[in-house]
Amino acid sequence: MLKTIKQWFSAAADVVLPRVCPVCGNSLDSDEPWLCRNCLSKLPRTHYEQADFNTMEQHFAGKVPIERATAYFFYEKGAPYSAILHDIKYHNQPLMGRWLAARAVTDMAGSGFFDGIDAVTAVPLHRSKRAHRGYNQSEYLARGIALALGVPYVEALKAVRPHSTQTHKGAMERWQNIQGNYALNNDTARLAGMHILLVDDVITTGSTLTACTLLLKQIPDVKVSVFTLAAARLE
Repeated sequence: MLKTIKQWFSAAADVVLPRVCPVCGNSLDSDEPWLCRNCLSKLPRTHYEQADFNTMEQHFAGKVPIERATAYFFYEKGAPYSAILHDIKYHNQPLMGRWLAARAVTDMAGSGFFDGIDAVTAVPLHRSKRAHRGYNQSEYLARGIALALGVPYVEALKAVRPHSTQTHKGAMERWQNIQGNYALNNDTARLAGMHILLVDDVITTGSTLTACTLLLKQIPDVKVSVFTLAAARLE
């Protein structure tokens, strides 16, 4: 009975304020939570997790030691699928990110990418940006993965100072821009010996993820793998 009532209210809400797919703009059916089936089926997957020493892992080589790295789908500025990231990050749709990250766990289950992960953490957001935005989208992604894997979400890192936008900066400028922006939280000794999955929304130059991984590697005997929801084409 309760489910029927919820379904009725959901259907009524869709009539008053129809939900639409952020990629194609078509109305969503009641069983399509965030993306329509057609756009979801055509998601431009990277499939990095299926390749040995993939393009993303090569991106970190010589900079910081990681175990594995992958991204769920490709991001291209202005392309239809870029709307997913924009909605998650700027349009108050972090729950879509949590849902899509959990779906990535299911889609990648056969690759072994998530095997052996002990805990999941996110690239942190400075309190000033979090107050403005209302949430840290990367945390929602990380929590979605942690829940799907049945492992804890931990706040291993903190943003100690804000930085200017990275959008229009080159690789060197991005790296200089984030120096000193992050630090380990005080209770990370409990993470010693764990395999931690570091999560962010998108990788472009990798400067933020590199800085955060270097900090995590200060924890004794810790292993770090990296997951992003999207990736600019790194080739």
